[in-house]
Amino acid sequence: MSTPEHPAPQEHALLGPADIRELAEVLGVRPTKQRGQNFVIDANTVRRIVRTAEVRPDDVVVEVGPGLGSLTLALLEAADRVVAVEIDDVLAAALPSTIQARMPQKADRFDLVHSDAMLVEKLPAEPTALVANLPYNVAVPVLLHMLEHFPTIERTLVMVQAEVADRLAAKPGNKVYGVPSVKANWYADVKRAGSIGRNVFWPAPNVDSGLVSLVKRDQPVATTATRQEVFAVVDAAFAQRRKTLRAALAGWAGSPAAAEAALVAAGISPQARGEALTVEEFARIAEAKA
Repeated sequence: MSTPEHPAPQEHALLGPADIRELAEVLGVRPTKQRGQNFVIDANTVRRIVRTAEVRPDDVVVEVGPGLGSLTLALLEAADRVVAVEIDDVLAAALPSTIQARMPQKADRFDLVHSDAMLVEKLPAEPTALVANLPYNVAVPVLLHMLEHFPTIERTLVMVQAEVADRLAAKPGNKVYGVPSVKANWYADVKRAGSIGRNVFWPAPNVDSGLVSLVKRDQPVATTATRQEVFAVVDAAFAQRRKTLRAALAGWAGSPAAAEAALVAAGISPQARGEALTVEEFARIAEAKA
């Protein structure tokens, strides 16, 4: 049941396939592979994303890469405020007009930041949630950048290439477990939250998409080492995946013997490999060297 505080969703407010194509034609927009642009054209999909993200009426949601505004409008229905970060000049210029035309009652609850997300370190409001259809080619660096610079983000739901979703959510011992898995787990508990078909996008991508949920840890990994120190160990361990940690961490530690000493002090076998370690174990190695 709707109330003045929680009005019923307006079906016509969201963008459908014809709306997206018409908007793109008016703006002269051709989705580019260079920026990984695939616009969502299905209202049910964006509503599903908002539900899965558990967006609340008091949330300030940051969205990276809003494009023509499909997900933005659905987020505005559910959240208190939406801050969209868009790098594309034409899309950034058009988005406020789209919001005003289709959801005028929420236009004052929308902020646009026209910038490369990798350069954004301050937003008009402190975000409590990150919900985005991330460009495939920069999904992991953008996600990690946002989690690093905006610690007020409690919940994240991102749509990424299925393969990237698998990597982010992978656990130690999984063959796709690697740097993204460990670094994402530093900030949050990570899990796959569903799959998205190709036919809800325009243009349809050549790969499947997946949803990844990240819920901020109440307390980051308990360690005396800094995030930078821990991430340096992670980078070194996976730079040469086939090698034992004694060999892979030799450059980082200064020598194979120094690497072995740090590993033994951390209670980890020098013969182990990076893909077997948790983020907490990487933190212990960083502590041991420090």
